[in-house]
Amino acid sequence: MNRRYFINLFSLSLFVSCSPILFAATYAAKPKPKNNTSKSNNWVNVGTVEELDKTGQILKEKTPLGPVFIIGKSNSANLIAVNPTCTHLGCNVDWEAEENIFLCPCHASEFTTDGKVQNGPATEPLPTYEAKIEGTAVVVRRA
Repeated sequence: MNRRYFINLFSLSLFVSCSPILFAATYAAKPKPKNNTSKSNNWVNVGTVEELDKTGQILKEKTPLGPVFIIGKSNSANLIAVNPTCTHLGCNVDWEAEENIFLCPCHASEFTTDGKVQNGPATEPLPTYEAKIEGTAVVVRRA
């Protein structure tokens, strides 16, 4: 083995053994994406007034706060906002407008508009959020 071959082989093996560290450092140095927050502190944008008025509800599965389900219209005094994940087995609840309740399709747990259990088998309430309209955006924050 001559000297040049040895140096080339050593350089290549050094590069290959250090490359995972270089890739990890590059990945860690990437800037984190900004979360979808409004101008106000702690408020998270979950949709637009147009979306809300079209169906009377917005379901946003992934937000920095977790899943958010908003019921109402832009002209209503207060919007209802809850985490739609049933506290019994984790199914997503549905809004029953005629009965004014959230109903779990899996085991028929019923929740009031403020997230409290009205009828089991669920025993824990749905987490709720404060919701408001800010310009053309619908925003929420932890209650």
